[in-house]
Amino acid sequence: MNPINDELKDFLNLATLPARFNKEQAAGYLGFEPDHLTLFIQKGLLKPLGRPALNSEKFFARVELEKLKNDKEWLSKATLAITLHWQIKNARKAKGRVLLDQN
Repeated sequence: MNPINDELKDFLNLATLPARFNKEQAAGYLGFEPDHLTLFIQKGLLKPLGRPALNSEKFFARVELEKLKNDKEWLSKATLAITLHWQIKNARKAKGRVLLDQN
């Protein structure tokens, strides 16, 4: 995990946090990388506010993020989703290498 940048650190240390967070803010608040939030949305583990288009900026409710941040079971599911995602991705890459080596 990348170290928290100064802008995110300042955001997380605000006396009063805003009601909605963008993807980078939500990821930092939950302790994940911004790209992980896309995976969580795809897996149904996280729902953005409203009905954003696939290519539009996503926002997340602070109250929902607070619940998830304190839910050990959800954190475990989210971590497992990331692990499985990379296992599948690496297996595909390895399978491609095996096929190339055989030629």
